[in-house]
Amino acid sequence: MLHSGLVSITFRQLSPQEIIKLIVQAGLEGIEWGGDIHAPHGNFIRAREVRRMTTEAGLHIAAYGSYYRAGHEDSGPFAAVLETALELEAPLIRVWAGIQGTDTADAAYFHRVVEDSQRIAELSAQAGIGIAYEFHANTLTDTNEAASRLLNTVAHENIASYWQPPRYSTVEYNLAGLAAVLPWLQHIHVFNWHIKTGERLFLAEAEASWRRYFKSIAATGRDHFAMLEFVKDDAPEVFLQDAATLKKWLVLVNREMAS
Repeated sequence: MLHSGLVSITFRQLSPQEIIKLIVQAGLEGIEWGGDIHAPHGNFIRAREVRRMTTEAGLHIAAYGSYYRAGHEDSGPFAAVLETALELEAPLIRVWAGIQGTDTADAAYFHRVVEDSQRIAELSAQAGIGIAYEFHANTLTDTNEAASRLLNTVAHENIASYWQPPRYSTVEYNLAGLAAVLPWLQHIHVFNWHIKTGERLFLAEAEASWRRYFKSIAATGRDHFAMLEFVKDDAPEVFLQDAATLKKWLVLVNREMAS
C-alpha cells in the first residue's frame, strides 16, 4: 500500500509538537524527521523525545532524513547519524549521494561515494536499519541514468532510493526516472512546482501527473510512504489542503492495487 506522510523540514519554523499536531489534524499516517532541526544528528535526548511524541500521537516514523553525504565522513560522523536513527526507532535513513553532480564528479569521486555507501550500508544493516539515497540535483543521483548507475554499482542489498520529480523536468522524463529506480524504491517526496519557474503550487493542480506516478509506484507491490514536502508559501493551511488531496489520491491508488 501507499501511506501518507509529511517531511518535517517542510516546516522548519515549527516545533516537533506543532508538526505532530498538524499531521494529526490532517489525518496523515507518518513522518520523516529531519536531521538538521527537529532531530539533529547526535542529539539523542531530542531523538527520544521526538520518538515518544510521535508514537503517542499514533503516527509512524517512516524514516530519518539525515544530512549525511556519502563520501564525506569528515563533514560529520555517520556513527552519530546511525545512533540518532536508532533512538528515533526509524527503519530507514535517507542520505545524500555526495556533494557533486555527475557533470563535475570524476571516476575517483564516484568510487569514493560508492565505497562509503557500501560502508554505511553494512553498518546500518548490522543495526537493522536501511539506507536510501535522496533523488536530487548536485549529487550522484542528479539524472535518471546517474541514479541507476550508482545503485547498480553499489549493489548492496541495504541501499535503496527515494524518488521525487526533479525540478524543471517533464512528466515523461520523470516517469523514466521513476522506472529506473523502481527496484530500489522506498519512499516518495510529494510536491508540485511549476515546470518553468519553480514556483510552488497547490498539489491538486498536478493531479494528472501524480496519478501517473502513483500508478507506476503501485506496480512494485510494496509498501511506500508518499510524504508531502515544500508546500506553497510554507503555509500550514496549504499543507492541510494538500494533505486532503494526497489522501484522496492514495485511496484510489490503494483501491486499484487491491482489486
